[in-house]
Amino acid sequence: MRRDHFEPTLLIIGAIVAGTIGWSGHVLLLPTALAFPILWARAQTRLVAALVSAGYFLAASRGLPQGVAAFYSSDIWPGLLLWLCASGSFVGVHAVLWTKRSGPRPLRYLVATALLAIPPCGIAGWANPMTSAGVLFPGWGWAGLLAITAGLMGLVTRMWPAVAIAFAGFWLWSAATWTEPHLPDGWQGVDLEMGPSLGRDISIQRHRDLIATVKGRGADDRPTIVLPESALGFWTPTVERLWVNALQDTDITVVAGAATVDAAGYDNVLIAVSATGGRLLYRERMPVPGSMWQPWQSWFGKSGGARAHFFANPVVDLGNARGAPLICYEQLVVWPVLQSMLDDPDLIIAVGNGWWTKGTSIVAIQRASTIAWARLFAKPLVFSFNT
Repeated sequence: MRRDHFEPTLLIIGAIVAGTIGWSGHVLLLPTALAFPILWARAQTRLVAALVSAGYFLAASRGLPQGVAAFYSSDIWPGLLLWLCASGSFVGVHAVLWTKRSGPRPLRYLVATALLAIPPCGIAGWANPMTSAGVLFPGWGWAGLLAITAGLMGLVTRMWPAVAIAFAGFWLWSAATWTEPHLPDGWQGVDLEMGPSLGRDISIQRHRDLIATVKGRGADDRPTIVLPESALGFWTPTVERLWVNALQDTDITVVAGAATVDAAGYDNVLIAVSATGGRLLYRERMPVPGSMWQPWQSWFGKSGGARAHFFANPVVDLGNARGAPLICYEQLVVWPVLQSMLDDPDLIIAVGNGWWTKGTSIVAIQRASTIAWARLFAKPLVFSFNT
C-alpha cells in the first residue's frame, strides 16, 4: 500500500479503536478517547480529518442502530440512517475547523470542543473526550475541567507526546486509587426490569406493584426512593391521589419519572410524591432527538413531541437537598451536567428507561459518563434504570 494511503488508513483505524474502547461502558477506559484529537491533528487533508472524526463518532455510538430498531420494532435501516445523521454535527464541526497549520490548531480544536458541548451542535455532542476529566482528575471540579481543556489543546500540537505522558500518569494514579461515587445519605435508587411495559402499562395494578416495591425498599435511614424514567406513566390527579394515599403513615418520598401531557405536546418529567402530596420536580432539558424531541412537527402545524427546556431547572430542591437531575439522553451530552454544576448541587439524580438498548452498551455508557462527571465534581450519585 502506498504511503499516502497507508497513513490515513492507520489514522482512521486508530480513531475507530479509540471510539470503541473509550466508549465501551467502562468508566476507567474513558481516557482512551483522548487519542482522537491526536489522530485528528495528524490528518494531512480535510477529507482525512472528516473520515477520522466519522470513524471515532460512529464507533462510539455503534449501539444506536440496534437500539432504534428495538425502540420502533423495525428493521435496522431507520437506525442506520439516524446513526449517520447524528454524526453530522461531530464530523462537520471537526472537518470545518481542521487546519494543516499547527499554529491555529489548538484554538480551533478548543472551538470545536466548545461547539459540541452546547446547543445547537451539542444536541448530538456525544462522545466528547472532555468527559474523561472525571477519571484523570477526580475531585478537581472546575479546575479539572480547565486541566482537561488545556490538555486537549496540547494534544493537537507538536508537544502531544509530553501531554499524553502526563495524562497517562494521571490515568494510572486514578485507576490505582479509584472509588465509585457514594450514594447520598437518605437516598436509594431502584433498578427495574420491566422492559417496554414501563410507562406504557398504566393500569392500577402496575401502580400497586410499584408502590409495593417502594414500600419494600423504604427504610428509616433511606426514605427517599428514586424510580426510573417513565415509571409513573402519565401524571394525572388520579395517579397522584393513588400514590399519596398509598404513602400515608410512611416517611417515604418517591422521585420518579413520568409524562405530563397537554394539547401542544408533552414533557418528560420527574415527580416528587409523598404522604403530603405530589409535585412536578423537573422538566427534561434535552429529550432524545428524533424519537421524542421533534421540533420540525411545528413547521407543519402538528404537535405531539416532547418539549426541550434547554437551560431550565438545572437544580431542584427536595427537602434539605439540592439535586442535579439527568434523565436518560442528558447523561450522554455535556451541557446539562455542567449547567447543573454551576449551581453546586448536593447530589446527582440519574434516571433512565433503557429497555430498548438491550444488547448494546448504551446504558453502560450513560452510567460511565455520569459516574465520570460525579467523580470530577465529587458529588454523591443515585441511579435508577429500567431495562
